[in-house]
Amino acid sequence: MVSKGKGAEGEGLMVRGSVYTMRYKCGKDNCHCKDGDPHEVPALSYSLKGETHLVTLRCKDIPRAKEAISRYKKAKADLEAEALAGIERLRREIHGDKGRRG
Repeated sequence: MVSKGKGAEGEGLMVRGSVYTMRYKCGKDNCHCKDGDPHEVPALSYSLKGETHLVTLRCKDIPRAKEAISRYKKAKADLEAEALAGIERLRREIHGDKGRRG
């Protein structure tokens, strides 16, 4: 689920997922969506154990959610780079700097 990070305003908030606009028809006979445009609600979509979950957002939360997703993507890329550097370091320690692989 979405949790707050460091500050009260979500500074440092990090989430995995995508922000998109959910569109649906509520099914009420007297609603404009019955014959017209569907309702639109911003949402954060994320998967957990192979299942898709949604967190509906307020319009004012969209920029914060997108920033939190960007933080997650950057942290993931940084971790991947660190892991690859670790593999290279281990390779050099085991095999020396001769360029051998294996």
